[in-house]
Amino acid sequence: MNRRFSGILAASLMILTIAGCGGNNQAQPPDAANDGNQAEAPVEAKQRIIRAGIGLNDQHPQYKGLLRFKEIVEAESNGAIKVETYHSGQLGDDRTMMEALQLGTQEMTIPSTAPIGNFVTDFTVFDIPFLMPSEEVADKVLLESEIAQQLLDKLPAQNLIGLTYWENGFRNLTNNVRAVGTASDFKGLKIRTMENQLHLAAFKALGANPTPMAFSELFTALQQGTVDGQENPIATIYLQKFYEVQKHISLTKHVYSPFVVMLSKKFWDDSTPEQQELLKRAALEAGTLERQLNREANEQYLTELKAEGMTVTEISPEARAELESIIVPIVDQFADNIGKDTVEKVRAAITEASQ
Repeated sequence: MNRRFSGILAASLMILTIAGCGGNNQAQPPDAANDGNQAEAPVEAKQRIIRAGIGLNDQHPQYKGLLRFKEIVEAESNGAIKVETYHSGQLGDDRTMMEALQLGTQEMTIPSTAPIGNFVTDFTVFDIPFLMPSEEVADKVLLESEIAQQLLDKLPAQNLIGLTYWENGFRNLTNNVRAVGTASDFKGLKIRTMENQLHLAAFKALGANPTPMAFSELFTALQQGTVDGQENPIATIYLQKFYEVQKHISLTKHVYSPFVVMLSKKFWDDSTPEQQELLKRAALEAGTLERQLNREANEQYLTELKAEGMTVTEISPEARAELESIIVPIVDQFADNIGKDTVEKVRAAITEASQ
């Protein structure tokens, strides 16, 4: 009996031992399983969104430049940054979008310098009539001069970041009353302008009746005769189909208008140094394409405007000299508001770039 009992006892102990070993393979509670040495699973970084809005339509070179910016940023950030594009004023006019950038409720817009003057008055320097002699000079001044960068450096104080300059281009006059070739032809014309005091004063000096108005309202205002005409670069005139409601275009080239590629300071500050470098590089590269497309479009669209029946009036050197002489006192009047130092530095940069 003792020998049999010993055998049974040994077999029982073996079964218990096997059962005990199998118990080590059972799932343990999470707290028990984590001994403090195991690394937690990595959390996937949240994708960052740039909502980029412009006032012009999706056929304009500016929008095509924006698409190139989107392509570069999304590819080189490996999808960490997504750029959503909104054209045709879907997010508001230039001023509304800049205010949204200040609040951090929008990340990107590309306004002309004229409305930027409402936030940083020094930018109004680019609205001085007959300031830039050519596109080539404008490139050198805007992309290479110290004063151009110094102006961008004033934007962070307004919760805005300026990455670089793109091109809107030389502004030209259209109207539905008469061909404009001399200073006297401006008299009495109701001209829509941007909300810019220097623009308003200059057209008043020429005898016109300038009327500031949101760009989104302009076509209807021209159609209904609320205003007689407007002034914009050729690409804008064609792509907005102003030829449907305007008879005459005058190649006044009275103002060279840059765009500023602008980000919300909040978004910029939340970006890594590597992301900031990418955003600036993408804006510069896309700007090269935008300027090329804009200049090609201006040549093509001027031909198209003629084909649509618009009369095209060239401005003679003598007429241009007269226009400039009328504007000089206005420029002097606004120099203090703009900043005499800024005006002098920009003019010096233009002189240097022209040599």
